[in-house]
Amino acid sequence: MILNNATSPVTEFILLGFSFLDQTSHRFLCALLSSAYVLTLAGNLCIMWAILQDPRLHRLPMYVLLGNFSFLEICYITTTVPQMLVDLATPQGDVISFQACFLQSYFFFSMGTTECFFLSAMALDRYLAICHPLRYPSLMSQRSCLLLVVSCWVCGFLWFIIPIVLISQLPFHHLNVLDHFLCDPVPLVAVSCAPAPYTEHARYSLSSLLLFSTFLFILASYAMVLKAVMRLPRGAGRRKAFSTCTSHLAVVGLFYGTVMVAYANPAASGSSGKMVTLFYAVVTPLFNPLIYSLRNKEVKEALRRTLLGER
Repeated sequence: MILNNATSPVTEFILLGFSFLDQTSHRFLCALLSSAYVLTLAGNLCIMWAILQDPRLHRLPMYVLLGNFSFLEICYITTTVPQMLVDLATPQGDVISFQACFLQSYFFFSMGTTECFFLSAMALDRYLAICHPLRYPSLMSQRSCLLLVVSCWVCGFLWFIIPIVLISQLPFHHLNVLDHFLCDPVPLVAVSCAPAPYTEHARYSLSSLLLFSTFLFILASYAMVLKAVMRLPRGAGRRKAFSTCTSHLAVVGLFYGTVMVAYANPAASGSSGKMVTLFYAVVTPLFNPLIYSLRNKEVKEALRRTLLGER
């Protein structure tokens, strides 16, 4: 453990990252993360490009939301993976400045929060399209869709400002080593020189409110969608509705399952906590484009037309 002068404020933190791994495991994880990062960028960029290039898709609210979601995934994984690759290149621990640490923490959690809001918006869109098909064009007009998209981005980036600011104001004078590969609030509060019960309560309350409210909203939306789909006659329309909804639910299950394990289970710490964080920070952004492209016929056809130059 590295100690600073007891009276001088901390100007940088040391991220231990994956220092518990041996050299061979470091190389393997570095190759794995690099591949996941490249594939995530390529997959999400392909989805965005296909939607933008296909006039039949980029005006539909469902695909406007999907295009924004793909862009969000690119930003989300970029806040962590480059830093992790630097950490793996320096097994003794990566040094990050005080300001950069809190900027990374803010953007990482803001992106995750925005993802929760976009998943909720996509569930709302499917509910309106399937349960209120006649009113859908007026309920989800271009103006309404734009307002929904802007609201997701703005609310996502405002949600965690107060906890991050409160944590940044804590006194850091003695310890500056974080047992993590990113600037997570839990190790940050652990190395501060003073207890912060109000800061911890604010962070935990906002995290719980966000996760459980959006998760319950998504479940309620898809429960009503499922009820409406079961009333449809058997055929292509029913299969299409099921296919779209199951792809969305797969993404929801991947993201919320791992996030809730990380933040609803206090025992998830140390190397196990890092692996859980690694899963929802890296693996879910990698799987999302695969799930949407494999389960969505329109996206697959748009990708084929774009890649082959067809009209």
